[in-house]
Amino acid sequence: MKELRQQRQLPQEGLGPSQSYISAIERGKWKPSLEKIEQIAEILSVHPASLLILAYLRQAPAGEADQILSCIQTEIQELRST
Repeated sequence: MKELRQQRQLPQEGLGPSQSYISAIERGKWKPSLEKIEQIAEILSVHPASLLILAYLRQAPAGEADQILSCIQTEIQELRST
């Protein structure tokens, strides 16, 4: 989230109820609710799922991003066809 916020040139204060709340999320101290993720995603002009996927990709071992994205795409296709 921090990288995306910085790319958009937005201050922490612009994303949520307070700068300290956003700072705690960015540092991994607090976990936002889905409602807060939706609010933050709207401000950042991205889909909420994109924030979640980016968070998981950031934690993934080097070189596994394509594998994770492929897995997500396959799972979604399978779930939609049932």
